[in-house]
Amino acid sequence: MNTELELATDELALLYDKNIANYMFLFIKRVFDIICSIIGLIALIPLILIIKIVYLIHKDTNSIFYTQNRVGKDGKVFKLYKFRTMVPNADEMLKEILKDPLRRREWNLTQKLQHDPRVTKIGRILRKSSLDEMPQMLNVLLGDMSIIGPRPLVINELDKFKGNHDLYESVKPGVTGWWAVNGRSNVEDYKERLELEYYYVNNKSIKLDTLVIFKTFKVIFNRTGAK
Repeated sequence: MNTELELATDELALLYDKNIANYMFLFIKRVFDIICSIIGLIALIPLILIIKIVYLIHKDTNSIFYTQNRVGKDGKVFKLYKFRTMVPNADEMLKEILKDPLRRREWNLTQKLQHDPRVTKIGRILRKSSLDEMPQMLNVLLGDMSIIGPRPLVINELDKFKGNHDLYESVKPGVTGWWAVNGRSNVEDYKERLELEYYYVNNKSIKLDTLVIFKTFKVIFNRTGAK
């Protein structure tokens, strides 16, 4: 009886320690998110002006921002902000492009297109430098996203590839993440991409987040996987 009681007490103590460690991790992560997002939003001001001027020079008077509904933690839908990197009628163009069986197959496999004709000249630069992601700092400050986490998915994207909702949506999506620093668009198989995201969710820690931050700087500097 005493042995069983001791085992139960040890299990409760272990569970308590894990909960405390998790709360501490989430607290530190949120503080980090707030600090980084505020700094990022301040840095965003001159960038907005430059991008707007460049688009105007190319006679594009549409908004330089792009918003899209994405799925966040616990399945909550939120509006994600990015710099627009495509032509204003990108959705209509996609319908025409996907009439080509080869392009449709490519899209169905990866949800991306190589040499996408919808991407503008300034859009290619923004993507290569990952600057198109900068407006997501507002999503981070609002609490819908974190600096580090799985890529925020569009609605029903996970269902299409029979992904694990409970696992993927147990954490906030991130501006950068384990998939983003381990191949990003070079990872052509969607299931392999999901496995990289699952790895982060299952192993999330301050140590892993720190590694992602360092690898993110390396990826941006080398422009690895950005398209």
